Amino acid sequence: MNSKVLLQTALTLTTLALGIGLETANAALLIGNTRGDNVVLFDEESGNFLGEFITPGSGGLKAPDSLLFGSDGNFYVSSGDTKENSAILRYDGTTGKFIDTFASGGGLIRPYGAAFSPDGNLYVSSFLTDQILRYDGKTGAFIDVFAQGNGKTGGLNGPNGLLFGSDGSLYVTTQGSVAVDGKPDFSFGLPSQVLRFDVASKTSTVFIDQPTPSPDSFGFVSFLGLAPGNGGDLFVSDFANDIRRYDSQTGALIDTLSTNYTGTVPSSNFIGSLTLDNNNILYTVGFDNTADSRNLGAILRYDAVSGKPLPSVGNSGSVFVATNDKLLRPIGIIYTDRKVVPVPEPSLTVSLLALLSFCAIRILNKKTESV
Repeated sequence: MNSKVLLQTALTLTTLALGIGLETANAALLIGNTRGDNVVLFDEESGNFLGEFITPGSGGLKAPDSLLFGSDGNFYVSSGDTKENSAILRYDGTTGKFIDTFASGGGLIRPYGAAFSPDGNLYVSSFLTDQILRYDGKTGAFIDVFAQGNGKTGGLNGPNGLLFGSDGSLYVTTQGSVAVDGKPDFSFGLPSQVLRFDVASKTSTVFIDQPTPSPDSFGFVSFLGLAPGNGGDLFVSDFANDIRRYDSQTGALIDTLSTNYTGTVPSSNFIGSLTLDNNNILYTVGFDNTADSRNLGAILRYDAVSGKPLPSVGNSGSVFVATNDKLLRPIGIIYTDRKVVPVPEPSLTVSLLALLSFCAIRILNKKTESV
């Protein structure tokens, strides 16, 4: 075989090898692992693990909670647990490649939620300062402190998820804590609520007050994720267990979806954020607090219209993806129908390098022999 043919063969084999394990997903669930410092991909239809979208620590990624796509097609992820490392990081929306630290500063500590407003600016909840900070949606420059907690009932106490409603209002979940010296203090006995902010006036009202704790919980409520239903409903996840569906106009409770997939009472699993796909299917993530120190997680699925749990084949209840070691204390979750490509497995990269090295040596030998 001459060197030209050998080189062409090597390129063909390399192209084929690159396709192995790099299945492009046209509809996927992206999940942030707060114990893995990465973002992983699962197929939205089969529940199959597709690989990592953002590798551990890429761009300084630490404890990702909030995941969102911008109008520019890029992927924005909340990161950090101290004043020094807290930021919103920006990645390529197709490949997951790190682009830059998009927004930071302004006193941001432990970003738990993020959302782009109708005017394009980025709002970020700073959990450990009880603030909502506002950044320029194009440059990431800090604009101002949009809201500040006051340590009183109805205040911005432990802000978490953010969502802009169809009415232009900003909805915020609070955990009922007060930030004291960079740590959450729950001793004030404040309720977990959903607040609604008028963006123009920066004033808020209590849209949803703290409900009765889930009978499967440890006796507390900790509102976390927000997702708009296609029928005008508002879904709110409770870290302590259950997803509650409210009327988005009145705040009245419509339904409660059980999330106790571990079957213990009190439940040993906690619940993360929410996302809906294009077919009115609601997804959330949870993790088992007793699995091990990494808090192995699972993905749950429901019909967003009826509230009926939709387990995958071989599972029960609402379990779509059973507890596994690819989910490490997952909190953030988002559905996308964009084309996303997982990162190649390290073993595949090593194999490709070995293949290319072999072909290069053969080509050099052939050239030497012809001299």
